[in-house]
Amino acid sequence: MSAAVAGAYPGAHRPDRRRRVDSSGVGISVVEWGDEGDPPLLFAHGGFDFAETLNVFAPILARAGWRVVSWDQRGHGDSDHADLYSWHADTRDAAAVVHSTTDEAMPWIGHSKGGVLTMQLSEVLPHRLSKLVNLDGLPSRRFVPDVAEQRNAMMSEAALGWLDHRASLEGKQRRPGTIEGLAQRRARMNIRMSPEWLQYLVTVGARQDTDGWRWKIDPTLRMGGLGPWRPEWSMARLPALGVPFLGVLGLELEEMGWGTRPGDVEAYLPPGARFETLDGVGHFVHIEAPERVADLILEFLS
Repeated sequence: MSAAVAGAYPGAHRPDRRRRVDSSGVGISVVEWGDEGDPPLLFAHGGFDFAETLNVFAPILARAGWRVVSWDQRGHGDSDHADLYSWHADTRDAAAVVHSTTDEAMPWIGHSKGGVLTMQLSEVLPHRLSKLVNLDGLPSRRFVPDVAEQRNAMMSEAALGWLDHRASLEGKQRRPGTIEGLAQRRARMNIRMSPEWLQYLVTVGARQDTDGWRWKIDPTLRMGGLGPWRPEWSMARLPALGVPFLGVLGLELEEMGWGTRPGDVEAYLPPGARFETLDGVGHFVHIEAPERVADLILEFLS
């Protein structure tokens, strides 16, 4: 049995504490690394990920004196599955986690979808945010005009498409498999991740049933939310940010990334923002280069 199969990976440390937060009837699993008395630091994971994808990265920040708080978004990991998945629902869940963590402003970090989510959350709870770090969560595709008629059409189209998709999967489960098999499936999306890391993720992000392992992700989930929302709109939020901002972009293109190039971001940076690009690193910057990215963040937070 390999180290990954045994539930171990070099540098990985599972959360020090676990708790649950109620978000309008949906149970959200919250985890923490670091001492309870240390200042909190919020981290939002990306789509189809879960909090324990931070098991190498979060402990680095915790050793530097931070209490890293993350959560499984609804339908992911150990959080409840729901009848509704939308960006607004994810924002409400994130706000519930913030309120359960501290009454003071704190730094937030978001990766990919989590980066987009924290930028949206910054408009909802600006007084609870002190600094914002975005890890490859800066979509840059063509903007869609923000007009009411188009939003209504998008809402109808997105809702019907999502309901048809959900109906087709009613009562179904994710396909079971071995640890190696689930890791190989995930490798199609995480093309730059090592087999050892992906096998380790199975042991912390899947459950073992009698017929095999299954990822703990609702099978009705799919890319994108229940509209009206487009990832490209998030870039328009950047100039209005009123807190110090650090953006980190991996320059190696891959399927799970946004296809963003440095020039797409630079025109929208708020005054005083810091923007770092990483050669030889893909979309999952904090997993591929954890020490390098942690150093950037810790310097920024200091």
